[in-house]
Amino acid sequence: MNFPKKSLLTVPTKLDALNQVLSWFDSNRQPLIPQKDWLQCQLALAEAFTNAVRHAHKGLSEDTPIDLEVLLYPTSIELRIWDCGAPFDLENRIETLDRQPNEHCGGGRGLILMDRIADRLSYRRVDEQRNCLVLVKTFEIENA
Repeated sequence: MNFPKKSLLTVPTKLDALNQVLSWFDSNRQPLIPQKDWLQCQLALAEAFTNAVRHAHKGLSEDTPIDLEVLLYPTSIELRIWDCGAPFDLENRIETLDRQPNEHCGGGRGLILMDRIADRLSYRRVDEQRNCLVLVKTFEIENA
């Protein structure tokens, strides 16, 4: 296989597009990627996508696109999610969140979860109108 293996998807700002996002992600699965790591990335992707819809695109048209990309390398998975919302300081937000959130709190658990899953997590403004969340998960190849 040539690396990176790359796949792109664009979906509207709708929570019901999550099934399409997860199906697309699963269609990129490679047999040597450990199941545990794949499932963790799937969970992080679901959290990132729903955060883009609920928070970054709050008040925007459902036609506003959310672009997604998965890059598969020999020992890592890289997820990228672009949104059109206002930028924010992800690192600072994660630092200020309670690491043991109350199960009745109004949010923040998704960011903590993504931070725990990722070996590298960043969120940056990439142009005048878009931000990009990048999540990288490394893994060891399972025996064939």
